[in-house]
Amino acid sequence: MSFADSSNYFFEAAANMLELSDETITLLSQPYRELHVQVPIKMDSGKRKVFQGFRVQHSGARGPYKGGIRFHPAVDLDEVRALAQLMTWKTSLVNVPFGGAKGGVNVDTSVLSETELEDLSRTYFENISHILGIQRDIPAPDMGTNEQSMAWMMDAYGAKHGHSPGIVTGKPIALGGSQGRTAATGKGVSIVIDNYFRNNNRSLKGQRVSIQGFGNVGLHTAKSLKALGCKIIAVSDVSATIIDNAGLKIDQLEKHIVSGNLLDSYNGAKQGNRDDALIADCDILIPAAIGGVINDKNWESINASIIVEAANAPISPYADYQLTKNNVAILPDILANAGGVIVSYFEWTQTIQQHWWTIQEVDKELQKMLTDACEACFMIQKEKNITLRQSAYYIGVKKVVEALELRGFI
Repeated sequence: MSFADSSNYFFEAAANMLELSDETITLLSQPYRELHVQVPIKMDSGKRKVFQGFRVQHSGARGPYKGGIRFHPAVDLDEVRALAQLMTWKTSLVNVPFGGAKGGVNVDTSVLSETELEDLSRTYFENISHILGIQRDIPAPDMGTNEQSMAWMMDAYGAKHGHSPGIVTGKPIALGGSQGRTAATGKGVSIVIDNYFRNNNRSLKGQRVSIQGFGNVGLHTAKSLKALGCKIIAVSDVSATIIDNAGLKIDQLEKHIVSGNLLDSYNGAKQGNRDDALIADCDILIPAAIGGVINDKNWESINASIIVEAANAPISPYADYQLTKNNVAILPDILANAGGVIVSYFEWTQTIQQHWWTIQEVDKELQKMLTDACEACFMIQKEKNITLRQSAYYIGVKKVVEALELRGFI
């Protein structure tokens, strides 16, 4: 099953609950627009190399398209198509007035110099700029991109269209970015987990957590959960898993990672294979890297009773079915990792209004919007006796369909 097929599987389950027509299902199971562009850049060697870039706009029924730009060797049209659809349901679920989109370039950024990376960022953005706009499609960072990437892209767009800081979110604060944007996704993950435990009258204190993927999202998830009393016993990156059942020293780990080091060079904990984080003996497992890491080959090895999808689509439909049947609670990606797009929305509004919020205001509004979304999901889950993923999709899809009907599209 392809990445896009997996995304459609969960959408179609919600569509059946909502009793949508075949025509509406066809409309929403396919993107509105798919763009495939060549991205030629001059390498430091003097040779030219052509990379493949994509931008997919899934649905703009509820507002401008919104979604990150991913630079990664696994990027292809199928992946970008699936991620764009996920963004549609995510923005709808958390009541952000955007649609869903995604972009990316098939590239291994680790082999590029900073000059080559800047050229790639600018050229890609210029080549998709004709379908972008502050009220049309607003990209953001994702895997392999960051606030510096957004600064280059904003500048490339501005060279053609005039100074346009609102064309991207996730920018440096000095260029109109928002307080709290860097930590937003990870902080949002912890807010969703906290709401889940409160809804079930349980305490987070002492819960043992394993995090697969220790980039920006994984790091800020770990910091936020530790502040809530959790014990982070394992984290992993592409090089290794480090494990300490007494609890890892997150402050030391942050210094190690921020200095540009991988986990296999960290000496403060037991070393393991990079996939060991997935099968660690823990209470809460948080996949925070790439999609499809929990699948038909390894789902039986999962030891956690709760899985929180900080990454996009980390669990295949088959694994989701089997784990749910085994009473594993799954907090779905369109809810769990929505903190990033919520604060991106805050950044967009601040840029348009030219009025900037404090970190306290950002955190307060983030907490409120995610708590509201969690409570809505818990209510539908209880009313219909369905899973949290099913309730999240039910809400997200229903609001998109309502917008389509009101606008006369269906």
